[in-house]
Amino acid sequence: MADPAKIVEGLQNTTLKDLKGTEKRDSLIAIEKKYQQEWEDQKLFNADAPSTTDIPLHSITAAELREKFPKFFGTIAFPYTNGRLHVGHAFSFSKVEFHVGYVRMKGINVLWPQGYHCTGLPIKASADKLAKEVELFGQEFEKYKESDEPAVETVAAPAQREREDVTKFTAKKGKAAAKLVKMKYQFQIMRAMGIPLQQIHLFADPAYWLEYFPPLCKLDLSNFGSRIDWRRQFVTTDANPYFDAFVRWQMIRLRELHKVKYGKRHTIYSIKDGQPCMDHDRSEGEGVNPQLYVGIKMKVLEFASKAQEALKGKLPENAKVFLVPATLRAETMYGQVACFVSPKVTYGIYEAAPGEYFVMTERAAKNMAHQEIFAEEGVIKKAVDIQGSDLIGSLVNAPLSFHKDGVRVLPMESILETKGTGVVTCVPSDSPDDYATITDLAKKADYYKINKEWADLEIIPIIRTPTSDLLALELVKKLKIASPKDVKQLKEAKELAYKEGFYQGHMLVGDFKGEKVADAKPKVRAQLIEAGLAFEYAEPENKVVSRSGDECTVALMEQYYIDYGEESWRAIATEYVENKDGNGLNTYSNDARNAFMGVLDWLKQWACARTYGLGSKLPWAPEYLVESLSDSTVYMSYYTVAHFLHSDIFGREKGTGNITPEQMVDEVWDYIFCRTELTDDILAKSKIPKETLESMRREFEYFYPMDLRVSGKDLINNHLTFAIYNHIALFPREYWPKSFRVNGHLQLNGEKMSKSTGNFMTLDDVVKKYGADASRIALADAGDTIQDSNFVEDVADSTILRLHSLREWCEEVSKSQDLRTEKNDFEDALFDNEMNTLIQEAKHQYEDTNYKMALKSCFYDLINAKDIYRATCAAAGITLNKDLVFKYIRLQALSLTPIAPHWSEYIWLEILHETKTVQLARWPEVPEADASLSAARAYVLATQSNITSAESAQVKKLAKGKQISFDPKKPKRLTIFITKEFPKWQDGCIELVKETWDPATKTQSCTDKELSGRIAKIGKVKEAMPFVQRLKKRLRDGEPATSVFERKLDFDESKTVTAMVAGLKRATGLADVQVLLVTEGSKTGTDLLHGGEVDIKSSFAELAVPGQPSFLFENIEA
Repeated sequence: MADPAKIVEGLQNTTLKDLKGTEKRDSLIAIEKKYQQEWEDQKLFNADAPSTTDIPLHSITAAELREKFPKFFGTIAFPYTNGRLHVGHAFSFSKVEFHVGYVRMKGINVLWPQGYHCTGLPIKASADKLAKEVELFGQEFEKYKESDEPAVETVAAPAQREREDVTKFTAKKGKAAAKLVKMKYQFQIMRAMGIPLQQIHLFADPAYWLEYFPPLCKLDLSNFGSRIDWRRQFVTTDANPYFDAFVRWQMIRLRELHKVKYGKRHTIYSIKDGQPCMDHDRSEGEGVNPQLYVGIKMKVLEFASKAQEALKGKLPENAKVFLVPATLRAETMYGQVACFVSPKVTYGIYEAAPGEYFVMTERAAKNMAHQEIFAEEGVIKKAVDIQGSDLIGSLVNAPLSFHKDGVRVLPMESILETKGTGVVTCVPSDSPDDYATITDLAKKADYYKINKEWADLEIIPIIRTPTSDLLALELVKKLKIASPKDVKQLKEAKELAYKEGFYQGHMLVGDFKGEKVADAKPKVRAQLIEAGLAFEYAEPENKVVSRSGDECTVALMEQYYIDYGEESWRAIATEYVENKDGNGLNTYSNDARNAFMGVLDWLKQWACARTYGLGSKLPWAPEYLVESLSDSTVYMSYYTVAHFLHSDIFGREKGTGNITPEQMVDEVWDYIFCRTELTDDILAKSKIPKETLESMRREFEYFYPMDLRVSGKDLINNHLTFAIYNHIALFPREYWPKSFRVNGHLQLNGEKMSKSTGNFMTLDDVVKKYGADASRIALADAGDTIQDSNFVEDVADSTILRLHSLREWCEEVSKSQDLRTEKNDFEDALFDNEMNTLIQEAKHQYEDTNYKMALKSCFYDLINAKDIYRATCAAAGITLNKDLVFKYIRLQALSLTPIAPHWSEYIWLEILHETKTVQLARWPEVPEADASLSAARAYVLATQSNITSAESAQVKKLAKGKQISFDPKKPKRLTIFITKEFPKWQDGCIELVKETWDPATKTQSCTDKELSGRIAKIGKVKEAMPFVQRLKKRLRDGEPATSVFERKLDFDESKTVTAMVAGLKRATGLADVQVLLVTEGSKTGTDLLHGGEVDIKSSFAELAVPGQPSFLFENIEA
């Protein structure tokens, strides 16, 4: 096979966007390539557990071993290898990569492996399409003529459908959505991916994809500077017989534990493919699950006259006809006052059973056809079509409603054919949409051509919530909703009503009166179904399209499924995710934890088998394949022993254990993963030497559990939560994952990444365009939260210049002969302390995996500190201190190593002349920051800025003719007024707040009116009132009372200001600087530079307070 790396590299080099002047970038890339090769040659990133020879297995416990030899094991959700990695993959990848770089510097043994996910439908479906296209167009598609294609109308992307169940966590997009390319033929997609036309036909074989893309994944990550142990890489599916044995073991054990079951369940289904359509089998709709409703059977008591005429002779004489709205809120059926249809929709009347007919949309009928709702499974029998407008005015029975004589069918124009059954029941007491519509209908009865009384039935309270017994009415009023057209407010009101009703509501009526809505909901549902007044109905939450192009439905099928949500299993998972004792799962943010808790609330049975695609066969039913999200829940444990099993990704060559796939029997996996102890039976059955088995177990029990798992937030809905469940089922608790870190999706230059718009970059594109370190810095700068982040090309571009310039400065200054050896207690002390401060802050941010803030401290702020030091030294007329210069260079290289290791390596080896790689260096130990020096530095910077502002303010007055005593073009003197005492009125305000503030409740003990009166007695009311409000805000925000009330400076202001004078004179071109210490009410001040008392003639002196000097500019004789 041709080398895919060379093929694609040669092609893509010609398509990269040119940058203006690439010399600096190229010089950085040159050192990156050099050091990447050196790191690979040194095998720096290969990690092994302490050997059983040095420390025999069981001589100490696994926990003691991990304590004695600290380790870190980090992983990402391995990428699906049907294309090259894009920058979004790199974003998730970087979160582990940066942390790996940091924890290595703590002397921790780090395992950072990488595998390739190939299971599922996408590769197989794409290969099959190519096979057909080769047959149709020829091996090089020479028979294809673009001119023969019909014009294709561009259609805007459909708006995201509103969530029906607002208690479920959702993510905006998934991996499949990101992979979607809007092209008609697969060979066109392959060409857009950079595959040469002459090579595309080879991809008609699914196995070729597995040969082609994993090496490119490794190449891209290696070029990125990744610290991966490549000995442990592998592909999934039965293409690797070792991994295949692992998956078989996993599924067998889950079945033995009664976690895998067989039975009927609702699942997304492709009628065309004749099988369930799982997440990775979809071209649209990844993450969409079946939404389970209750179909309410609203029997027609009397058709409207138009409907009678339309249906005459088309239904059996004694036919029972039901309108069947689908609802999630069975518990609200007591409040029904009407039934809505769309006057614009054409409905079908379908035979559900002999003599029984349902009124609904065709889409709903297709869903019901495979859910055992119709008499004949899969058969849709439509009796007749009817316009929604003809149904208006019909009288129907509303099960459980207090209106026993029936309710009327009324128009609702916002009903969609693509949602539910096209029929909606009306409960205005608890649905803001229903209340807004029914009110509008009653007000405009003539306009809608209905009888007013049809829309004017009594609205009866059915649920009590903290807000109201008629929650919908209260929300409509509160949000000022005037009509059904107030869509935005109604959407908000719906979410509020649903959540408050479900979580805080209590039933006021019915058999379950007094019970919580959350408890009563399933009981009312069951009661309706048992009475024959309703039935279960499911449909996809949103549109789902299979990779075969079929719009999917929901089917009730006999399936093998994993019983997620089973009560006892879920209870353990919930307790672990809640992490109340601190020994559970660290999710790094409350948003992420809440998302996991939400998924645990609703996640239920998950189909774990399919009949089409790539994967491992289900051991007890080999006609099925293990589904792609079910073979990837605990594979992280496989990394620990992969190198023992095979030395290539396919398992064609044995690994260090000299083991065949056949020897990896289920009992061996049990032993390795600490489920059982070693027995003679295992040794006899596997024929694997005891020493080898013990070494494999050592690898697992040492490196497991996972310390960090990183993924996009869309995988909370499936993979990540599945991983929690499966680890709980298969491993002892000490080996459950320690932390999951989820990130938002990555935008590119502030816009959604999209191949169709061209706003898309592969990892290869980015690294070639900007180099590895600049790309890594831009990824660190992109963001760290669960919200969407942003990769900005301008950041990467400007980083090239920043890194290059900084490298040049380090080279030049390290060779300088003009550096000072003595240290002073001003410029040098402030810079030294600031470096210590920033390194401590960077360490804190790295620990918390906040890489954007870590980068700010150890890169942007540290460079800024260096630049300020250079400027202050120049202003003071002194050279830089040698020790501090080299301390800075060392700290800059070390602190940036996790994010930009290549640049750091160059500085470390070529400038600092260290003998070993920076990859083996330790995080720098620096003294704790000196608060007085930090405060002094902040004071210096603020004072310098304020002096500039003060001069500008005086110049502006001159320009406006308000001042004629100062001309900035003439020789000038700056007088700096400082004071050691705060104004007496401020002291009075502080004593007043002390007296009236209650720290327990964070409120004042008197009324605002009383407080105002007491402030008036102090005087300076105009200044005092805002001052008091600022004090109270600081106290409310949690600032310690000692900091608020005891306003002592942490530094000597007089000493600091006088030390600044020499630099100020040089930097600002001042002829003279005077520093006066003043006291409130005094007409003289002490000259701190020359001694003696000086008369004060300017009112500016009164503006000075401790820590905030005031300034006066005057002209003087030259």
